[in-house]
Amino acid sequence: MLTLGVDLAAADKRTAMATIEWLSDRAVVRDVVLDVGDAQIVKASQDADKVGLDCPLGWPEPFVALVTAHRSGHVTIADGDAARWRRHLAYRLTDEVVRETTGIIPLSVAADRIAHAAFRGAGLLAMLAAAGHDVDRCGDGKLVEVYPVAALCRWGLTYRGYKGRGQKTQHADLVTALCAAAPWLELGASDALCRRSHDAFDAVVAALNARAAATGRATRPDDEQRQVAGTEGWIALPTGPLSDLVDGTGAGGRRS
Repeated sequence: MLTLGVDLAAADKRTAMATIEWLSDRAVVRDVVLDVGDAQIVKASQDADKVGLDCPLGWPEPFVALVTAHRSGHVTIADGDAARWRRHLAYRLTDEVVRETTGIIPLSVAADRIAHAAFRGAGLLAMLAAAGHDVDRCGDGKLVEVYPVAALCRWGLTYRGYKGRGQKTQHADLVTALCAAAPWLELGASDALCRRSHDAFDAVVAALNARAAATGRATRPDDEQRQVAGTEGWIALPTGPLSDLVDGTGAGGRRS
């Protein structure tokens, strides 16, 4: 099995991509690259069994309805708790599930800078679909939405403070911790880049998360959630330890 992880930013310069080959008893990072364009992602996706994309795949349905209504006239403001009404506009169903499951509050694709990456992501989805890939937003096709911070949390690793101006944890130390938790993971020549760039590190985590989704070891929307997730997107949270990724296939997967 070959998984591709993409840490998608609004610009190529901050976008990273990692490829992991899964063998019977180990996982080998074959390539990690920075400054990645859309065409590179589409090309790399051709050979991948599963692509983990760190980017919202859609917007909250209430937000889309609000913008549509506002364009043609005036919106209807919900009675009662105005703060809760605005919350439904800002966060997707999957964001709320992540919050309930991990305590982590994802960035709002409707009200935060992550929207710039999502604009690019929407165009990338169109390119992937045009290339013949199944881009089902529930994650059942080749593409699945991932969230490296939440994945690290589920795997018991440090997930806060390793990037940004308020950095408290050196992500180089986090690479060491990941390798200790997953001794079967071979970073090889990409080790130095992952220690130097948190974008590169996130791309590797995205590729690991893609493996979890491909082997049935990640959350999927239930029947009630599926209709909304089909338009808003669904974050596939790992459901087991890192060690599961290289041991067998899980429900709905296959042995590499």
